[in-house]
Amino acid sequence: MKVSNINCLLLIIILVLISASTTQASSISLIKVVPGHAETRTCFSRRSPCFLKRITCPRQCPTSHPKDPKAKACYIDCYSPICKAECRNRKPNCSGRGAACLDPRFIGGDGIVFYFHGKSNEHFALVSDHKLQINARFIGLRPFGRTRDYTWIQALGILINSHTISLEATPAAAWDKNVEHLKFTYDGDKLDIPQGNPSSWKSSNEDLKIERIESRNSEILIIKDVAEISVNVVPVTKEDDHIHNYHIPPDDCFAHLEVQFKFLELSQEVEGVLGRTYQPDFKNPAKPGVAMPIVGGEDRYRTSSLSSADCKSCLFSPVVVLQQNLSLKEDLGTVQTAGAT
Repeated sequence: MKVSNINCLLLIIILVLISASTTQASSISLIKVVPGHAETRTCFSRRSPCFLKRITCPRQCPTSHPKDPKAKACYIDCYSPICKAECRNRKPNCSGRGAACLDPRFIGGDGIVFYFHGKSNEHFALVSDHKLQINARFIGLRPFGRTRDYTWIQALGILINSHTISLEATPAAAWDKNVEHLKFTYDGDKLDIPQGNPSSWKSSNEDLKIERIESRNSEILIIKDVAEISVNVVPVTKEDDHIHNYHIPPDDCFAHLEVQFKFLELSQEVEGVLGRTYQPDFKNPAKPGVAMPIVGGEDRYRTSSLSSADCKSCLFSPVVVLQQNLSLKEDLGTVQTAGAT
């Protein structure tokens, strides 16, 4: 009888040990198949409807800075009331809103495609708002018998507060993807951003940041709480030259920019070739059903240089921005004084 009880007890112990071992093995298996932890992001702008909300990135894009340049990144739109993370390509999407690609083909904030040819070796305001100015320098050529230039965006000049940023595609006789064709300057000084992904540069107050998407020729410029600008440098390909009959010369591949803008804060009065399409009541003059709907505005948006805001319809004014900042400081001082005890 005692032996029987001992055998039963041993059997129970063995079963418990087997069960525990199976559970432990099962747990280890589960841990292995669970993907790495996704980033959790927080919006810190007080103007954001998502202020201080912790938002977790999706499993499909668990990080905002993937090592693979082709992988989608986690993106949080702090100015959207949805307060939800989404997966986005970091490179410019030439079929998305805010894009400026090809010769040049724009997609406005209203989602409508239009072309703006401008003129070679001249500058035009793409966006002009009270706090932000974005100009473009056009390059191009005019084959014999054609009445207007073929043009591409070669450089951008960005005015924000009292600072000026420029980014440009450097000229090249032939395209070499292993050579850096993208040049940045900040307040007139060239920026040396180490090649390789990831690498980045920040301004002293961290309001501006440039991140490489690939080891060269592909970067994203982040203007804190204002805009994000994805940029690629590309040549005019032989295929495009053949299709469009550009007559590209053998000593210039016409390196130019592919750009996509993501604006976080624009006024309702915003102007510019692209900026006006973000006006709430804007009616796009592009004719529907036309293969290449061309929209004008050269006279309204022509600027004297890449860093000027002197077009007829330009709104940018650093003086106004300074006054607004001073007024905000005075208001904060008044609040602090009123609340003092």
